[in-house]
Amino acid sequence: MTVDTATIPEAVRADVEALWRFLRIDDDLEPVDVAIGLGCHDPGVAVYTAELFLRGVCPLIVFTGANAPTTIGRFPRGEAVHFREIAVEHGVPEQAILVEPAAKHTADNIDFSRDLLRDQGVQVGSVLITCRPYHQRRAYATAAKRWPGVEIRCSADRRPLHAYTAGIGDATLVIDMLVGEAQRLTRYAELGHTINQDVPGEITAAYHRLAAAGYTSRLLP
Repeated sequence: MTVDTATIPEAVRADVEALWRFLRIDDDLEPVDVAIGLGCHDPGVAVYTAELFLRGVCPLIVFTGANAPTTIGRFPRGEAVHFREIAVEHGVPEQAILVEPAAKHTADNIDFSRDLLRDQGVQVGSVLITCRPYHQRRAYATAAKRWPGVEIRCSADRRPLHAYTAGIGDATLVIDMLVGEAQRLTRYAELGHTINQDVPGEITAAYHRLAAAGYTSRLLP
């Protein structure tokens, strides 16, 4: 018998959908100087970034990311290197992509991409960050803290939750990631790593219920 691992359990669906909606930003797609694709386990980020380039949203892409325990098996040469290859396969010219291969976390993604663009002589007034859908709010909060004076926008795969989870094929992984993002959004602001984001009480309650239900693999100590 086939086990369905891609469907959100009904008992937690409302809380999962609440986090999913809150953690997304989905800014309007307007022309920017550069798109920065954050490396992760989801190759859809590279595909989506390539689509935006081909639509004329950006003239240049930076893919950033080394490896993490969740990505080294899928992307052994590094997240950014593989993302570049995927984008080229989808029609982006090689010369329109810069690779930042050392970042280990979101702050590195922003800092190292900013420094790479400066070293390449690229003048940046506006940036579109592309990432996993539920990473948008923390990515924005990180970039706004670490790159003042630049317009920061965020975008991601626009599929609804059920379709995105089906594409990943692992509902538990997606829920664990959502719970981890919700925790980091508050924790990192407290530590001064990101700008503060107002988190409604119902989102905090949903986070606690999901953690209590066992979705804890991505929680910080």
